[in-house]
Amino acid sequence: VQLQASGGGLVQPGGSLTLSCTASGVTLDAHAIGWFRQAPGKERERVSAIVLAAGLTYYSDSVKGRFTISRDSAKNAVYLRMTNLRPDDTAVYFCAGAPWADPTAFPYEYDYWGQGTQVTVSS
Repeated sequence: VQLQASGGGLVQPGGSLTLSCTASGVTLDAHAIGWFRQAPGKERERVSAIVLAAGLTYYSDSVKGRFTISRDSAKNAVYLRMTNLRPDDTAVYFCAGAPWADPTAFPYEYDYWGQGTQVTVSS
């Protein structure tokens, strides 16, 4: 099982980016996918998650209203649309997955982790 995060880059404050998390070796239907980020000197933070079987979504307070998580079943991928980006969104972003079917909660731990993609918000 491999997860690959992509789509990062350099963007100006107020700009947008869409990150992609593509899976191979597993079909994501009965999974939860989380997006995490880690900035230098800071702890890893979960910013969004989705339980794919139920469409249940989670957003941290720091990104709520600005980020949107979605899926494309045909492409076996999950996306994180990030808008109104701020300098404090600068971090390496990771996607992670876990087999999960509980429609009312999110996993505490994730089994698969992709390599990160750098997002830099700067003028």
